[in-house]
Amino acid sequence: MCCLFGLIDSKHYFSGEQKSKMLHALAAASEVRGTDATGIAYNASGKLIIHKNPIPGHKMVFYARNDTTVAMGHARMTTQGSERKNRNNHPFYGSANGSSFALAHNGMIYNDKSLRWSFFLPTTKIETDSFIGVQLIEKKGTLNFSSLKFMAEQLRGTFTFTILDSKNNLYIVKGDNPFCLLHYPKLGLYLYASTSEVLQQALKHIELPANKPVKIQICCGEILRIDRAGKMKRSEFNDTNLCSWDMPTYTPYLCSRARSCKSAATESGYLDDLKSIASTFGYTSETIDQLVHHGFMPEEIEEFLYEGGL
Repeated sequence: MCCLFGLIDSKHYFSGEQKSKMLHALAAASEVRGTDATGIAYNASGKLIIHKNPIPGHKMVFYARNDTTVAMGHARMTTQGSERKNRNNHPFYGSANGSSFALAHNGMIYNDKSLRWSFFLPTTKIETDSFIGVQLIEKKGTLNFSSLKFMAEQLRGTFTFTILDSKNNLYIVKGDNPFCLLHYPKLGLYLYASTSEVLQQALKHIELPANKPVKIQICCGEILRIDRAGKMKRSEFNDTNLCSWDMPTYTPYLCSRARSCKSAATESGYLDDLKSIASTFGYTSETIDQLVHHGFMPEEIEEFLYEGGL
């Protein structure tokens, strides 16, 4: 359970110092989902910069520049590959068609080794399962909706990815892991984090002019691109195999609920579905009620169930 976070300052409304403070607030709030390492990626002077360290978010120093348009961050909870080897931490560097990109991932990929074998991908010293995303994009030789669709449809496990290219396009590949994106139209500002709770906690420490944000909906199976001017474009990938693990007893439920925004299901119905499968994981419906009482959102409860995090 890691955390994606970041910002887009499409109108260059904020100074570098203000954006650095935003990133620090986002990174500190993201510690509830991971403290093993923190990383950031952004473009400066025509070059993609990635800075990461095996330290928690509040200890990370951010130096956003006045002309920084997009900053893509990650807070890591280690599952595979020691964070003490900094190459295992996010974001990861990639290159396609002569252009560089950075990739960050929240979730767990279970078929990375088999994909590396079946596609004859090069061996790497990076031990993190997430790096297979970089290799699959590089295999296609370009970074666009088509190559991201290819990547997403090969993966088995859980994921949401953010990818930043050298032209300040931010791609969000939304699998069944949570993601919250807010847009402040008058300011030209986008802020995002893996959960709304992380984002709301960070906003307590971010000073913004009075301006009501718009929540941008992005569903499982969608790819959203936001360019440097703040314009959005969407595409899709086939997510029907996303939860193809060796646990068929609950896969159909989880995959259907991960795509709940594509249906008319209510939050109450969402919770009913979670209660109906709770026993599969060794919990009772009363446990679900208790989590709701303590402020957990349905998508967080679902994530805890299939990641064994209760």
